[in-house]
Amino acid sequence: MYEIIATPEEYQIDHLINGTDNANIDLTREERDKWAKQIVQFSERLADFAQKADLFSSLLASEEKISATPASLKTLKIQLFMINDALNSALDIADMMENDMIKTPQEA
Repeated sequence: MYEIIATPEEYQIDHLINGTDNANIDLTREERDKWAKQIVQFSERLADFAQKADLFSSLLASEEKISATPASLKTLKIQLFMINDALNSALDIADMMENDMIKTPQEA
């Protein structure tokens, strides 16, 4: 059995959780399937992003002629930094979530 111990305060979202109970509940099969489907959809979006990143990288590494204005290059750089920051934050949150899903000892 696993227990999710993610506390809203650690994720800095406690103000969104007002009025929720702290008692453990067992997730139904329907809820688990819904969550699993949403995570698969998220994973597929990440795979789509990886494909785009490979495409951009291949284009920049190619021998194709590329021209740009200084403003467009600055915009591209800023956007790439924003994506990188978002991915770093997402990975940090995913690490926290992984640590917050603990296997509990089976009851006898």
